[in-house]
Amino acid sequence: MITLASLFVYPVKSCRGIALLQARLTPRGLQYDREWMVVSRDGRFLSQREAPRLALVRTALYDDHLELSAPDLPTLAVPLPRPPRAASVEVTVWRDHVLAVDEGRAAADWLGEHLHRDVRLVRFDDARPRPTDPAWSQGLAGTSAFADGYPVLVLSRASLDDLNARLPSPLPVDRFRPNVLLTGCAPYAEDAIRGLECGQMRLRIVKPCTRCVITTTDQATAVPQGNEPLRTLRTYRWDGALRGVKFGQNAIVERSGLLEVGARLTSE
Repeated sequence: MITLASLFVYPVKSCRGIALLQARLTPRGLQYDREWMVVSRDGRFLSQREAPRLALVRTALYDDHLELSAPDLPTLAVPLPRPPRAASVEVTVWRDHVLAVDEGRAAADWLGEHLHRDVRLVRFDDARPRPTDPAWSQGLAGTSAFADGYPVLVLSRASLDDLNARLPSPLPVDRFRPNVLLTGCAPYAEDAIRGLECGQMRLRIVKPCTRCVITTTDQATAVPQGNEPLRTLRTYRWDGALRGVKFGQNAIVERSGLLEVGARLTSE
């Protein structure tokens, strides 16, 4: 029996996530997941690839605000209610041009001081939905916010345990930034699962997740740690068609609902 072991939401793209006991699954992923993003002055997204210090930005969600904290800075509160008639700007995530709302000068200055560069904090604007790649969405109309390409990342605890048994030193789950962590299945069972259901909720697994250099960065220190786990993953998880190492599976939302840690999931 597959069980939902952990839930993680990452409110700001490439910043630290939050472990939750329950979360609302919306058409574009867990509520508030990758709803905010740090961009350069020209509107291009930033991630830990070029700004590793994003890993040091802690996030917390409260009833009325998102809180950001970082070493040697006061906390920053970003209101959850959207301002009425806020003007939209166009930003870029990979090759996608997406509408967003700028969160203002105070947020920009706070992040700029931490990252030592001129940046802005923006929030996803639902006025222009961002569709997932139809080549992988199996005929379904998936959407996401600022995630790299798909709204939900699924990984099994057994897969992480198997990888850690091969590594010189085991790595924590935060290196891989899943939304949904499963137990009760064999290593890499998520590769063969096509769908996951719990109550009204249903996820459709659509594409393997190919891993990048972010997995080599210690999330507690923002310091790159060499070439692991990518070196080891390449020895047994290389996908020639995708030209990368795969670890975990991307999913889109077929039906929304409430997810709770400990819930039993049915699979197909």
